[in-house]
Amino acid sequence: MTTPLSALKLAAAKAPIVPVLVVASVEEAAPLAKALLEGGLTIAEVTLRTPAGVAAIEAMKKAAPELLVGAGTVLTGEDVRNSLSAGADFLVSPGMSPGLLAALGEHKRLMIPGVGTASEAMSRHEEGFELLKLFPASVAGGIPALKAFAGPLPHLQFMPTGGVSVDNAGDYLALSNVIAVGGSWIATQADVDAGNWAGITEKAKAALRAVGK
Repeated sequence: MTTPLSALKLAAAKAPIVPVLVVASVEEAAPLAKALLEGGLTIAEVTLRTPAGVAAIEAMKKAAPELLVGAGTVLTGEDVRNSLSAGADFLVSPGMSPGLLAALGEHKRLMIPGVGTASEAMSRHEEGFELLKLFPASVAGGIPALKAFAGPLPHLQFMPTGGVSVDNAGDYLALSNVIAVGGSWIATQADVDAGNWAGITEKAKAALRAVGK
């Protein structure tokens, strides 16, 4: 059955690196989207850590409709509503709370919730979430934890974020239960603030080369 995250999984098969972005000004959004696309990336996550986050999602979608743009750091029902109104293709949260779970309603399958333990992963799966984010990956056990999860929980898929870099992204992606990795090194806030679009494009290309894409 086709689900809202199916497109993300297909996009990740082509380019499994997801830049986690902090955008301070909406004017940065369009050139940033184009720089990522030129670098071969297919997915981006814009965090809602700045007042410009929601508007940046909308601007990136308009500038590069083929780029899947998700909203990160989604914590409340208001975040859910604002992100979806802006055209977000998916939602990402560092964890899950009863309030956020209730607020998602029929949009649950758009969410990639963060988990740090096997019990949390099992609970999120029972609640109907299709893809999970090991977060923060480096603190929650990283590659060894994901390898351990794969044995008793082979039906679960992950997009680890937090401590992922160009040096270890390939090791994460070699795991059978990892479909993509998220990281902030491709387009740092300093890069974005400086308008270093060419540099961002080159780092995107280098990241994909590093993982054999």
